[in-house]
Amino acid sequence: MSDVELVLRSTRVITPEGTRAASVEVADGRITAVQPYDAPVAEGARLEDLGDDVLLPGLVDTHVHVNDPGRTEWEGFWTATRAAAAGGITTLVDMPLNSLPPTTTVDNLRTKREVAADKAHIDVGFWGGALPDNVKDLRPLHEFGVFGFKAFLSPSGVDEFPHLDQDQLARSLAEIASFGGLLIVHAEDPHHLEAAPQQGGPKYADFLASRPRDAEDTAIAQLIAQAKRLDARVHVLHLSSSDALPLIAQAKADGVRLTVETCPHYLTLTAEEVPDGASEFKCCPPIRESANQDLLWQALADGTIDCVVTDHSPSTADLKTADFATAWGGISGLQLSLAAVWTEARRRGHGLEDVVRWMSSRTSELVGLDRKGAIEAGRDADFAVLAPDETFTVDPAALQHRNRVTAYAGKTLYGVVRSTWLRGERIVADGEFTEPKGRLLTRTD
Repeated sequence: MSDVELVLRSTRVITPEGTRAASVEVADGRITAVQPYDAPVAEGARLEDLGDDVLLPGLVDTHVHVNDPGRTEWEGFWTATRAAAAGGITTLVDMPLNSLPPTTTVDNLRTKREVAADKAHIDVGFWGGALPDNVKDLRPLHEFGVFGFKAFLSPSGVDEFPHLDQDQLARSLAEIASFGGLLIVHAEDPHHLEAAPQQGGPKYADFLASRPRDAEDTAIAQLIAQAKRLDARVHVLHLSSSDALPLIAQAKADGVRLTVETCPHYLTLTAEEVPDGASEFKCCPPIRESANQDLLWQALADGTIDCVVTDHSPSTADLKTADFATAWGGISGLQLSLAAVWTEARRRGHGLEDVVRWMSSRTSELVGLDRKGAIEAGRDADFAVLAPDETFTVDPAALQHRNRVTAYAGKTLYGVVRSTWLRGERIVADGEFTEPKGRLLTRTD
């Protein structure tokens, strides 16, 4: 008898070497081999023939606000991980804020892990937080297994997670660099935000003017300077300003240890289409103009931007008021991220291999999850099965998010996720979910 337990066969399997017809062998939750399409099925193994549906590695989303515990009416591990699984995501890394307590001490991290333990439908890791007064907690959190540390350079929107000024950033970054950690940064400069017009009200143009590009550009320049001085590893979160791209490209060419992400909403939605009062489109930094979007896509293609993540940041519907100044800023995108990005990518001439690179391979590399992000021997048997040419119209009632507010309502998207697999077990198919099978990950996994 062979050790192979499962074989997934498809005419289109996305591997690091390209897309090809193949049979993927699985044992003990790991991929053991990628065989030719017509390779004999090992005795005792179960064959799942996927036909022409595409087999791709499960997506790894490294920017998710689960908000659990403390603000579970906004989201929660049960609902967030179900939504992720429905969208082909098999691993997420949870942000340290919007939960109570925030993940800024080891004790707080333990609290969060206890809450998540029996609710995770997919694998879950955790970021720590860097605050003005918790430098002493950073190394213990790193040793406990967080994947890195999040900091804000402007107000976060919640009082329990204050932002860092430049001196505080330098102290935190020096400490993180001392143990080889990663700092991930919400980069908007507070002085530029304070100087921008703050009119409030329902007009999206007024909100856009209140979060100018130069706030991002200045903060990114400051972060690059600090990283270069300390030889520290830093990551720019949710880039929306294309004006920062030349600065980023030059820093990378100079050897600064810098990576950059953007989000589906910046790649698929534009300021020109946002109706006044429609705060389901509000996020910070904001969705910008179509010409800006074109440059973000170009930067993805040439590698200036490394990866695409959701920045899933939900709230209750009542917080999405018609006043852009007071509405909660965040877009819910977990379940729809693959389809949204694929829809626009195919229109622009990109292939699914590109999407996998941006949303699985590079995100896995960002956090050092060497067992994720590719279909090859030795990796976890995490998969999404996709019908890339089928379409669906986004119905908020069909979403698994706790609060079904979405900027994508009514949009027709390409890419139907047939099923999602975690370590060789099908965890969702045709809207039917298994009981939670996710594991809580640490940086050393």
